[in-house]
Amino acid sequence: MRHVPAGGREPSARRKQARFMATLCRPSVSVPEHVITMEETLELARERHAGHPQLPLALRLIENTGVRTRHIVQPIEETLKHPGFEDRNRLYEREAKARVPAVVQRALDDAELLTTDIDVIIYVSCTGFMMPSLTAWLINEMGFESTTRQIPIAQLGCAAGGAAVNRAHDFCTAYPEANALIVACEFCSLCYQPTDIGVGSLLSNGLFGDGIAAAVVRGRGGTGVRLERNGSYLIPKTEEWIMYDVKATGFHFLLDKRVPATMEPLAPALMDLAGTHGWNASDLDFYVVHAGGPRVLDDLSKFLKVDPHAFRFSRATLTEYGNIASAVVLDALRRLFDEGGVQDGARGLLAGFGPGITAEMSLGRWQTADERAAVERTADESRGVRQA
Repeated sequence: MRHVPAGGREPSARRKQARFMATLCRPSVSVPEHVITMEETLELARERHAGHPQLPLALRLIENTGVRTRHIVQPIEETLKHPGFEDRNRLYEREAKARVPAVVQRALDDAELLTTDIDVIIYVSCTGFMMPSLTAWLINEMGFESTTRQIPIAQLGCAAGGAAVNRAHDFCTAYPEANALIVACEFCSLCYQPTDIGVGSLLSNGLFGDGIAAAVVRGRGGTGVRLERNGSYLIPKTEEWIMYDVKATGFHFLLDKRVPATMEPLAPALMDLAGTHGWNASDLDFYVVHAGGPRVLDDLSKFLKVDPHAFRFSRATLTEYGNIASAVVLDALRRLFDEGGVQDGARGLLAGFGPGITAEMSLGRWQTADERAAVERTADESRGVRQA
């Protein structure tokens, strides 16, 4: 397969993309207090679908996900009920307003910024709907400036975490001293549909969890991933492989059986992006990718020729929280921070995968605040010389 180089611009234009570099700081992550284990999930499937002709297949697929625990916003007894889309969406709004501010505040604290330092809020979610977006409520409730830009993204599913990082990078490239706040809020349990009994739906019922994540991208200063390049790639004619069927009862998740094999065509897109940057995607220092399931990570290891250990952060998120949609990449990155990060200048890849089938990809180097300050002083001094 021949890939158009990520970003779709001529090489000379691509080189300019790295001129202004923003830093993705430590994410803050929160999961709800209600927990369901793998064993409980399997037992519920046996009880509720005892006569299902493909139940053994569904149980085997759920077991193979490696998801040991998931966190959900309601007790499982309430989650299994379906009071209607109106009630569920109202619950989505109530839980988002109750839980998101604390996560946002921790992300701001970790980035050593105030709400008044933020120039744009990028809010991603695919498990509920609000208009105006939660961004408007956050601006009013948390004291962000009234001039703060709002970028809500609702229809990129699991890829939206990577897309949010890329749009924050783009914004800070356009406005080099600006700061962007990313918020991912996913309550996948509110999309449970008791009447959907296809194997894909049963698998989803054992795979997805709930979670909230937030992170700041600083135009200047900060410790974390200094973003250097981003790109997108869509596998042609796959838009029906991951999708919602929107009905009166809400969002019905559809998952094609071909989805687990999509890393074979997406891995070359990752390699193309790295190649345009002069890097080898098989020889980077850290990898932060969306873990839709263990097959995604196994295939990336195979096609990128990377040791499976490189994806330990993503696999840990999948094991402990399940697939928390757009929040996965931020939680995996949080785990890299918790491990102590990597050495200054270490090169890494961040990628989210989702409906489309779409890949949202970023390249960057690890940078501490001290190193960043030295780089910025040199840049400032260089500008001063040119101006003189």
